[in-house]
Amino acid sequence: MSVILTESVILPDFSRKEILRYAGCLNTSESIDALLDKCIERSRSCFAGKVCFGVFDLKIIGNVCDLGGMKIESADLSKNLADCDKAVIFGATVGVGIDRLIMKYSRIAPSEAVMYQAIGAERIESLCDAFCRKIGEEYGGTLKPRFSPGYGDLPLAVQRDIFSLLDCKKIGLSLNESLLMSPTKSVTAFVGIHK
Repeated sequence: MSVILTESVILPDFSRKEILRYAGCLNTSESIDALLDKCIERSRSCFAGKVCFGVFDLKIIGNVCDLGGMKIESADLSKNLADCDKAVIFGATVGVGIDRLIMKYSRIAPSEAVMYQAIGAERIESLCDAFCRKIGEEYGGTLKPRFSPGYGDLPLAVQRDIFSLLDCKKIGLSLNESLLMSPTKSVTAFVGIHK
């Protein structure tokens, strides 16, 4: 059984290009740029990047990934983790602050709510990327792409096992009966370490 760790992660600066992509803005204009600037400034202090994770020894037999405390049957996950002897299982969140902005502005300024949704998506992806870079540096291997419950044939119900294994409540992350995470800008994933 791996040791489960929690840590705060400093988020890199905002990527305007990624935010606009998530917002579906193919072309920008002065008004879109001004809206983005306003939303970034208003949301800047509401993010708190937190991660809980464990690094597990990995054995793959057929379509079953054996991670010590967890066995998962998935052809797609097995293929993603092929040639790895360790895998990281993690939960990450940027906190509830962005959810509050989305909810507030969805009632009073829908265009701002869309921008906050996009900012939140960019922030959680930035957090996951920063965390994976750090893991890659610490373990000195090549990381496989993140693979989350709900991708391919990996059932969303695996979320329950991840939450139980990692005790995601420690970082303020919860899972409801419909398998939706709160805060909404959160991710759980497997990442293979290939030496």
